[in-house]
Amino acid sequence: MQHHSMAHAPRIRDDMTVEVALSLMAGAQVDHLVLCDGDDQSTGLVTLARLSVLRDAPTYTDRVRLRDLPEG
Repeated sequence: MQHHSMAHAPRIRDDMTVEVALSLMAGAQVDHLVLCDGDDQSTGLVTLARLSVLRDAPTYTDRVRLRDLPEG
């Protein structure tokens, strides 16, 4: 059974950048996205809070892809 928040959350491929994910969240007015692999299989969730913390880190670049995020 799919978790309720995953069933209604926008989906994004894990090869997209953090910047794209943040833009999609803003446009869709959501606080999380479902991550999907190249086969469109759900691999997890990414939240606005997590991406905001990452973006504010001194080591952040706009090239960071969602698949490269540390587990957390």
